[in-house]
Amino acid sequence: QVQLVESGGGLVQAGGSLRLSCTASGRAFSSEIMAWFRQAPGKERDFVGGIRWSGGSTVHADSVKGRFTISRDPAKNTMYLQMNSLKPEDTAVYYCAYRDAYYIVSNQNAYSYWGQGTQVTVSS
Repeated sequence: QVQLVESGGGLVQAGGSLRLSCTASGRAFSSEIMAWFRQAPGKERDFVGGIRWSGGSTVHADSVKGRFTISRDPAKNTMYLQMNSLKPEDTAVYYCAYRDAYYIVSNQNAYSYWGQGTQVTVSS
């Protein structure tokens, strides 16, 4: 079992920044994938980006590339999502997810464990 706990959401003005955290527990992490997804009201859950735990290589969705950055701290078993230049359309519940595999993929069905989500609201 893997437990994921997100934190760091909140209300921010457009153009501002937030950093989300996702702390994982339940097993020792090596080469797995962790990812961020988001779901706006009335919309499907979308892939934001992912990171390979071993080596830290990342993939970011085109919609956030250049504004959001995924990183991780293996010593803390924590993944981060640094969000800069936030826009109202970034408003969503943000989820972290875990996949015991080598490749970072955008299909949410490929991820086995999920956090409870954290709300991010960007005001205009």
